[in-house]
Amino acid sequence: MSMSARSLDASALRDWAHTAVSDLIVHIDEINRLNVYPVADADTGANMLFTMRSALAEANAAVGADGGCVARVAAALSAGALNGARGNSGVILSQILRGVADVAASAAAEAGGALPELDAAVLGAALHRGVELVIASMGGREVPGTIVSVLRAAADAVAQCAADGLAAAISAGGDAAVVALEKTTEQLDVLTDAGAVDAGGRGLLVLLDALRSTVAGQAPARTVYELSPRAPQSDAPAERSAPLFEVMYRLVDCAAAAADALRDRLGELGDSVAIAAAPASQGGYSVHVHTDDAGAAIEAGLVAGRPSRIVVSALSSGAAGMRAGGWTRERAVLAVVDGEGAAELFESEGAFVLRPDAADPDLLTNVSAHRLMRAVVDTGAAQVMVLPNGFVAAEELVAGCTAAIGWGIDVVPIPTGSMVQGLAALAVHETGRQAVDDGYTMARAAGAARHGSVRIATESALTWAGRCKPGDGLGIAGDEVLIVAADAAAAATGLLDLLLASGGDLVTVLVGAGIETDGDTNAAAVADLLERHVHDRHPGTELVTYRTGHRGDVLLIGVE
Repeated sequence: MSMSARSLDASALRDWAHTAVSDLIVHIDEINRLNVYPVADADTGANMLFTMRSALAEANAAVGADGGCVARVAAALSAGALNGARGNSGVILSQILRGVADVAASAAAEAGGALPELDAAVLGAALHRGVELVIASMGGREVPGTIVSVLRAAADAVAQCAADGLAAAISAGGDAAVVALEKTTEQLDVLTDAGAVDAGGRGLLVLLDALRSTVAGQAPARTVYELSPRAPQSDAPAERSAPLFEVMYRLVDCAAAAADALRDRLGELGDSVAIAAAPASQGGYSVHVHTDDAGAAIEAGLVAGRPSRIVVSALSSGAAGMRAGGWTRERAVLAVVDGEGAAELFESEGAFVLRPDAADPDLLTNVSAHRLMRAVVDTGAAQVMVLPNGFVAAEELVAGCTAAIGWGIDVVPIPTGSMVQGLAALAVHETGRQAVDDGYTMARAAGAARHGSVRIATESALTWAGRCKPGDGLGIAGDEVLIVAADAAAAATGLLDLLLASGGDLVTVLVGAGIETDGDTNAAAVADLLERHVHDRHPGTELVTYRTGHRGDVLLIGVE
């Protein structure tokens, strides 16, 4: 094993899940295009992504940032995947993660308590357990040329190379998965006709490569797999039409015999039947079927036990490439913000937040299109209003929003150049309106909010307002310096007078981290000074101040 290789402890396992979500986003279009089995419907990549997101969210919520036992993280990933499983591929993924959780729990018990990390032997056993659970969820029948074939090959390779160390074993598992994946084209007639590898197997390879990246620090370059239809055979049977609906639900209070009977009944109603048993700590089953009679599939669940979380989705590939019902909420607002206080403020108003990289001083350029698209997807909403707030370069905003729109999310970027404009837009957001009306109203509120900022001069320069020297306070509006004053507080009062020259009902001041370093000035003193100034010079105007802790400009000021 390389000296730079990382052990697969609790922290690494969570990092793997995070990387897996990001990598699935990158490969989602490729995986969706390959989805021709069991029905031609562009959903495998999306379903694996949403299931993995649910697993990651559960792990982040259940396990503290201090790391903890790797078995606890594995259990949380398993629980989150089962509860949030989407589609046939999501159920399969939940069983793979359950395999890891089961073997990790057994290893922890043998160790007498907490398990610090997973070694190669335990990982190989976990993948083999995943094979068993996936086959069991599919009724005990293994179909060659599916994700099971790829998973089995990876599990065998990891187990065989366990003595070489974790990184080497994971690399061998990924390489074996590639060989098995490329064989799938010849193992299933539907894949042969389409000239495709199995979509689920391709998704599994993404997860294995994410594990290699987490542990070894690098992931190999892989072939981009495409459909390459073969010439149809003259004696090929007529193609059967795909079922109309995908039905999923959780089932509790269901005995094992009743689950077997349910499997038989769902087999009569449709195909792609998967009934995955939850771990003993959770109980119940996750049920999945493709059928023309969604009502009968639900009624069968009522006979077997008590169904909940019922989801019925239309099976169609559509231009957007996303199946109906694939979202957890109708609409969300995503705000790009900097500072702990800003994140808390926007979240308290119901927004999801994306924060620039804390280690990167260039706030404008470090929010990439990929990070933006990832955050849009993470909202779980079909419609997302994006508030860039001046932290996203125009080309990255366009690219990120376009990418999200391309696979089914209705993204509406709102032209907010500052967090104070973002707050003005968020204040008028209403999910009950049509997206276009909501976006227009938010954009209008943002545009009507006059805004400026105060920063501390770092060098001598000539500005529109005169010469400044290091330490001066600069009042800025419209990208121009309009006020040069002795300190930030004086610059802020001068800027307020300019912004309020044409009136205003509400002034919002966001206090950044830099105000604390401006000589003897502190946040409380600045807030008190500005409140007195507005009270004395602009009666009838309300002023609210928030300590956001943002970097860059020491104060952000908005007038509505």
